[in-house]
Amino acid sequence: MIDWWTAVRFLHVTGAALWVGGQLLLTLVVLPLARRALPAEQRATVLTAVGRRFGRLTLLAFLPLQVATGVALAVQAGVTPAELAEPGYERTLAAKLILVTVAMLASAGHGILARRRPVLARAAATFALVCSLGIVFLATALAS
Repeated sequence: MIDWWTAVRFLHVTGAALWVGGQLLLTLVVLPLARRALPAEQRATVLTAVGRRFGRLTLLAFLPLQVATGVALAVQAGVTPAELAEPGYERTLAAKLILVTVAMLASAGHGILARRRPVLARAAATFALVCSLGIVFLATALAS
């Protein structure tokens, strides 16, 4: 049956798909092509602009959407903050929330370090992507 909660879950999954899919697209498609096709100065300009735009979309759209729909879904499932340490669904949700926080911090670190410390910035971006894939994995476990 399609109801209000189906729409909320759809928005949550779509937002996650756009966020993680965007990270994968940048990592697997845009970066390798930019490295091969663009001179260093032009590549830096393009990749900086792409990164800033994706960062703004994350802060202004993806993150608020995920938080709002995620909180709504948790409330609808009857999960309280005190229950997040309980085994099963609640503990899996807590692990997902921790990974979301770590992924956001790593992404912010990437943005801060991008110009001054490119090797550390790349490591932060890779770590954020790995965390994001972990988030998807945990979300899949929550859906069962």
